[in-house]
Amino acid sequence: MADDDKAKLYKRIVQQTPDHTLLHRMRVTGFWPAGQSLPPDPADQAAERKKLEAERERLTQTQIAVKNPEKALHDERERRWAESKKRRAQRKQQRANDRTARREAYQAIKQVTLVHAGEGVSGGLENVRSNADLLTAHGLPLMHTSVDLARLLNIALPRLRWLTFHRRGAALVHYHRYGIPKKTGGLRSISAPKPTLAKAQRWVLQHVLTPLPVEPEAHGFVTARSILTNAAPHVGKNVVLNMDVKDFFPSITFRRVKGLFKGVGYSEHVAAVLALLCTEPPRMPAELDGKKYMVALGERCLPQGACTSPAITNLLCRRLDRRLAALSAKHGFTYTRYADDLTFSGPSRAGVGKLLKSVRSILTLEGLAEHPDKTCVMGTGRRQEVTGLTVNQKLGVDRDVVRELRAILHNARKHGLASQNRDNLPNFGAYLKGRVEFVCMVEPARAPVLRAALQAALTSTGSV
Repeated sequence: MADDDKAKLYKRIVQQTPDHTLLHRMRVTGFWPAGQSLPPDPADQAAERKKLEAERERLTQTQIAVKNPEKALHDERERRWAESKKRRAQRKQQRANDRTARREAYQAIKQVTLVHAGEGVSGGLENVRSNADLLTAHGLPLMHTSVDLARLLNIALPRLRWLTFHRRGAALVHYHRYGIPKKTGGLRSISAPKPTLAKAQRWVLQHVLTPLPVEPEAHGFVTARSILTNAAPHVGKNVVLNMDVKDFFPSITFRRVKGLFKGVGYSEHVAAVLALLCTEPPRMPAELDGKKYMVALGERCLPQGACTSPAITNLLCRRLDRRLAALSAKHGFTYTRYADDLTFSGPSRAGVGKLLKSVRSILTLEGLAEHPDKTCVMGTGRRQEVTGLTVNQKLGVDRDVVRELRAILHNARKHGLASQNRDNLPNFGAYLKGRVEFVCMVEPARAPVLRAALQAALTSTGSV
């Protein structure tokens, strides 16, 4: 007999032999200790066996009692179908309860933090631990989460979420967009924040950005520095080189701004929210199903019109300023920067070519690019100009500008202010006063004459 047949025969004998007979034979043959009974079944198996025996008993009784087997089968199917429907309904209700619980938990979390800030900008929001020591060293307010920021901004967390949430297509945006004419032609796109966002940005500027140091070569939008301090180092130089960075603010993306705030010690959560407050993607209007939207054309970047944008560029350009200052000193040149205007001055044209090549290479490495149409090399044989001021021998205003201003004041004194307001400015007197004070700031020697002429012009119209 084959082994398989023996195994089948043995299994059949075991199945058909009562347990007490098997136990007796095992004791006789020495496979089981005398006087020791079989161990009890595991609890789960005992319960399952009990349940099966009860079901078998119920079916047996039903079979005995039922006189119509077909009806009994139909009733059994109905019973099982009803139980199945009941179980499905219970599971459906449980899933609904779970969804409600998750929704309530999510709403509860939303009340205490930002969990999602929009597609592509929400990474790292779960990281909420700032470097307190580093923030203290910088003199910055301690914030770990958006709740801390909202409290310092004195706004509710939902309001902060509304201000910062990033949408590709938005029916409502937080900026007014318009264009102003450029000197070189065309329009400069301005994105001016609306009041609520502007207030939050002013707080960020005052408490987070202003305390951070900038390089001495940066003069734009820095306290106690101006176009005067930017132009003064270049007075009396034999050669002056002006360069302009192309698309300066659009080159500073959300990722770089977020990295700036992380670098000074803020958690990734706070850094992302601060970066969202200070950036906005370029947008254009579009219409869908009769509704107007402002659609993002690219990545979030610094808007030209936000008070925070110049300060952020000064901080992000610290390495650029150090590199260009060192490069200039190596070639015997002086370097300053006013926003996106780079100025170099030196003793001769001899090193200008090498300097230009190196500057362009550094700009590329810093993620920036030169505006080729605005690069200008000025020698002593022409008017050397830095941020609108002449620097040939001393700081001054273009003589043509001064002559025009003096002519306007003279004619206004003789014929009245209205005769000179050719552009219909709403407050022409204040406009003239601003122009006069600008010239007086740059050239204090002209102040007595120009201020007297202004007073005469204003008095002749009966307005002071």
